[in-house]
Amino acid sequence: MRASIPNSTNERGHAAARAAGLTALAASLALLSGCHVGPKYVAPNMPAPPAFKEASPDAYKDAPPGTWTPAQPQDAVLKGKWWEAFNEPELNGLEEQLDINNQNIAQYFQNFMAARAQVREARSQYYPTLTTDPSYTRTKSPGTLQNAGVSTGAGATTGSGTTTTGISTSSGRTSTVISLPFDVSWEPDLWGKISSTVHEFQYASQVSAATLENERLTEQADLAEYYFELRGQDALQDVLNKTVEADRKQLELTRTLVDTGIDSPESVAQAEVTLDNAQENATGIATNRAIYEHAIATLIGKPASEFSLPVKSLTTPVPAIPIGIPSELLQRRPDVAAAERTMAEANALIGVEKAAYYPTLSLTGSGGLESSHISSLFSLPALFWSAGASASETIFDAGLRNATVAQYKAEYNADAAAYKQTVLTAFQQVEDYTSTLRVTSAQISQQDTAVKAAQRYVDIANARYQTGLDPYLNVITAENTLLSDQQTAVTLRISEMTAAVELVQALGGGWNVNQLPAAATITSKGAQNQVANTP
Repeated sequence: MRASIPNSTNERGHAAARAAGLTALAASLALLSGCHVGPKYVAPNMPAPPAFKEASPDAYKDAPPGTWTPAQPQDAVLKGKWWEAFNEPELNGLEEQLDINNQNIAQYFQNFMAARAQVREARSQYYPTLTTDPSYTRTKSPGTLQNAGVSTGAGATTGSGTTTTGISTSSGRTSTVISLPFDVSWEPDLWGKISSTVHEFQYASQVSAATLENERLTEQADLAEYYFELRGQDALQDVLNKTVEADRKQLELTRTLVDTGIDSPESVAQAEVTLDNAQENATGIATNRAIYEHAIATLIGKPASEFSLPVKSLTTPVPAIPIGIPSELLQRRPDVAAAERTMAEANALIGVEKAAYYPTLSLTGSGGLESSHISSLFSLPALFWSAGASASETIFDAGLRNATVAQYKAEYNADAAAYKQTVLTAFQQVEDYTSTLRVTSAQISQQDTAVKAAQRYVDIANARYQTGLDPYLNVITAENTLLSDQQTAVTLRISEMTAAVELVQALGGGWNVNQLPAAATITSKGAQNQVANTP
């Protein structure tokens, strides 16, 4: 319809009535928009033990001197860049590169950014949709032919009885239509379907942020483990190199003893075999070192061909790691946070589906300007508009909505079980790695004693051999015992360092749930920077 200026009191009254009606409708919709039919989310309450069993003082009362013990007080927690506790400047530099260049972390960050975009997509449903389709049409109708009359007889153009017919034409009409229409549609959130959808994606974004932090922690821990594994290979290489040098000297001594008649050529052959075996072992250890070096290069985003680390033996002591208390662990593990936020997401999805039980209201309107002249396009007579409303309700769906809600309730219960399992696994891992670290540390102390004893055994066997009291076979046995004990000692040191890293990872590193962006601000620039710059 076309609008016109009210030129009477009656028309002005109708206009006021329409305005009042629209105001009342808008107020009613605003009140209805506050309705929310979904279930209220309550964070799960997972009971936690009062303390970690493997970190109690009783577990260390019979430990040998030098055994690792947790940091005190027991309620202390790791903070920030946890790897700095190991006091390894080279590792610190690698960890800084990892946070910038690791491609797995980059992938998870982009997943977080995509999840944030879904929140904005859901929020757009709160508002009307406005479209326009401007057009310009110029039309010319076809012209007409008309008979003008008949002329007969002499005097015509031919000079004889020729007939001439006159034809006249009229040109067609040309018309122009300029149109600038607008269409608007809006579905008010009467039962909280849109708000539940927004919450669902907000919580999903938090899940993505927590998953990113868990991946970041995993990559950081892997880098630290590979670093200490590599340094362990350097330590093993040093042991084997020293063994080769000792076997070479032993071969020279054996040859001298044979030349002096104290020993036999059989001992020379045994010494040669021992040296050859030691050289083979010393050569082969380089393979493991290269593999760990290549793995570190990949973690920090560099081609393996362009990265190398200088040789440095494993001498890093295990730091006193604060264990904390079990109840705090739930706030420090990003995987636990992700599992809890997954429950919140599933709960919001139930609300989305419950809103399907209720009718939906759609408001539509159209209007714009239309004129045959551009000069009058923006005048009041060129205005046209229309408005309408419609409601829809599903009367029969053969139980579809009931089944859908039941499905999402079951998925919520499954997420609740997954959350509880994640918490139990977290408690288990802390106990596991604390026990491993304590036991391995005690083994190292005992193994150091065994190495010293094996060295004395070698010294005695060499002295007796050089004086001709014992055969060279006794020396070989003593040296193999020493080499085995030395290798075991290094392997235990590697296990101790990797167990320390795994314990830190089980404790959540230096992360805390307070670093997780709030749901209401998840799409803000601050939330993006907060996630990108962690730790």
